[in-house]
Amino acid sequence: MNGSLIQSPQVPQTTNSVSIIDTATHTVTATIPVGMSPFGEAVSPDGSKIYVANTQSNSVSVIDTATKTVTATIVFGSSPSGPSGVAFSTDGTKVYVANQFSNIVSVIDAATNAVTAAIPVGDLPIAFGVFIQPAKSEPKFAGIPGTPNCYGQSVAALARQYGGLNAAAAVLGYSSVTELQNAIMEYCGG
Repeated sequence: MNGSLIQSPQVPQTTNSVSIIDTATHTVTATIPVGMSPFGEAVSPDGSKIYVANTQSNSVSVIDTATKTVTATIVFGSSPSGPSGVAFSTDGTKVYVANQFSNIVSVIDAATNAVTAAIPVGDLPIAFGVFIQPAKSEPKFAGIPGTPNCYGQSVAALARQYGGLNAAAAVLGYSSVTELQNAIMEYCGG
């Protein structure tokens, strides 16, 4: 190997920070140090806080968006849990953290930053975007459950309101008109 230079592949360096970017100018306006290997973040619904999952630090950093500083660090015990995704509840009161190594989703009270629950989930959860959503509420239709014309009244009201059952099914989140019709029958008691 005389005269040869052997180089090891370079491992990308992580900065262990979060950069705030002005979307109008495409410039970095702040760089905020957080824990090791930040992987996933979520902005509170009111825009006042950012929660950042720090996979290697076994923690979540809480950033105040006004001061651009870390105001709290939530640590998930001594064994590695590997926070790898963050999401807020729609009302902003809870923060959910997918923990890749412990196979749980931690629930954090956003007012106190206290971990209030640990929900067991499948192997190696990693999450991006919204991964916790409220349960679908029971539908309410125009007819009165238990009356003879409940189904007909409900179908007529939906067709009128949405311009047809296909449109009603799409707007209300049903995969087909048949699924919507089955929901109406269940609501009406039939």
